[in-house]
Amino acid sequence: MPPTLSMTRPTALSAPAVKAQLNFNNLKTLVFAYVIATHCLKSYRHLRARGLVATILEIWEIISRRVLTVALRLPAAKRKVETEMAKAKKDIETKLVASGPHIVRHLALPAQGRTMEWIDTEMAKMDKECGGGDTWKQGKLSGAVYHGGDDMEEILVNAFKRYVVSNPLHPDVFPAVRKMEAEVVAMCLRMYNHPNGAGTTTSGGTESILMSCKTHREWARDVKGITEPEMIIPVTAHAAFDKAGKYFGIKIHHIPVDPYTRQVDIKHVRRAINPNTIMLVGSAVNFPDGCMDDIEALGALAKRYHVGLHVDCCLGSFIVPFLEKLGYDAPRFDFRVDGVTAISCDTHKYGFAPKGSSVIMYRSADLRRYQYYLNPGWTGGVYASPSMSGSRPGSLIAGAWAAMQYMGQRDRSGYEASCRDIVECRKKIESAIRENIPELRVLGKPVASVVAFAAAETPEGKNLNVLEVGDTMSHRGWHLNALSNPASVHIACTRLTVPMADQFIADLKDCVAEAKGKPAGKGNMVALYGLGNSSAVGPALVSRLATMFLDTLYKA
Repeated sequence: MPPTLSMTRPTALSAPAVKAQLNFNNLKTLVFAYVIATHCLKSYRHLRARGLVATILEIWEIISRRVLTVALRLPAAKRKVETEMAKAKKDIETKLVASGPHIVRHLALPAQGRTMEWIDTEMAKMDKECGGGDTWKQGKLSGAVYHGGDDMEEILVNAFKRYVVSNPLHPDVFPAVRKMEAEVVAMCLRMYNHPNGAGTTTSGGTESILMSCKTHREWARDVKGITEPEMIIPVTAHAAFDKAGKYFGIKIHHIPVDPYTRQVDIKHVRRAINPNTIMLVGSAVNFPDGCMDDIEALGALAKRYHVGLHVDCCLGSFIVPFLEKLGYDAPRFDFRVDGVTAISCDTHKYGFAPKGSSVIMYRSADLRRYQYYLNPGWTGGVYASPSMSGSRPGSLIAGAWAAMQYMGQRDRSGYEASCRDIVECRKKIESAIRENIPELRVLGKPVASVVAFAAAETPEGKNLNVLEVGDTMSHRGWHLNALSNPASVHIACTRLTVPMADQFIADLKDCVAEAKGKPAGKGNMVALYGLGNSSAVGPALVSRLATMFLDTLYKA
């Protein structure tokens, strides 16, 4: 009997099973559509913020960088890169780390404690061996040391000595430090025309900016429900904003500045604002060229779109608040501008406080509360801190308070007089460049202490490498800052610069003449900033050099 085939009918799905299958498929479709829509929306916002041309260039740069990075991994190219990096590392160590048989390195605790006399002698010896020392007193340094007078040094040392063991973490133990900290913040708030505002001290401008970004992120999450925060900053804004973006997961839109005014492009800022925007940023003044953004226009945008506006006055600090009082042409930038929600001000720059002192100010105490960190459930007790640090040096707070009390506002040697002297010094240098050095051009319209210069866009500046000028100035003892986009150099005038203005102008004229038509040398400015702009992979190589530099700082 032939075998028979068993014919099995497919089992029919029940109605509930069919419904469940359809629901599952619909759910998958919805999830897929949501993911696609989310990515399309992000891409649209990115494209709208950057613009089509800038986005294409950005994509091209990413592709070029990856291709060049792969190419540099080829054996021949890799050997060459590693050889050059090894040379660079050796150069960095030679410049920063004292060497020789006479150098004594203290790499372990001494068996017996040293005397005060031995410590003083050893410190003096290290100053001599390592170089530098008090060369800053020559007045050839851009920024860094802002007062430099023996009288101020004595004031700060006395404050340090009195409060050297103090810690604001224990306000019940050190109540005077708590009082001084509150008064430093109050004086700054009044100086920036908002005595009813709020603020805290920090360890410097970077921490002030970090705290503001963190505060606006928390505020936007709580009030507006934003979980993917974005902020909009000028390309001239301080790098601390980029640092905050990386630390706190905030996407950053960099907005170009006008090539002549050096102010952020307001139309471009408006185009970049979207529902995820938590804050805008403006500088008064910016670090690269000392120009001030249009804060009133930024304030109007912040108010219209209900976002924060941080004004970075870290560099302007105790200069910009007095410009209007002294009759200088200065637009409004402080809390009088509606829409400004936070201002950072470095007391350790033109406030002449000891290094490690800054203030972050907010329009209201309610906003400041988003800066705090609170942990009521910790096993060690209730933990609450106003800023990044837990323990803080009360001596720095006391030093800031003492410096501000010593200077005063209207005295002949007070902050207004200091502002006038420094601004006039900057104006003198700026005028000399504009009128007597045709090979150079001043960037924008500086209003405070900084003047930046680049090669002129004229026949006179055609064959001039301004970074070579900067390196040539360094051979004459000047320590200036190199900038990029465009290649330029700046000086931040201080009280120490004031008597050296004529010398600076004379040296600058000579160095321009010396560098004109000369091929690029191997100085620090040319080597580092030239490399950074040499190709798409240049920034990556500069990052490696910067990493080597940081590593070298900790080589004993």
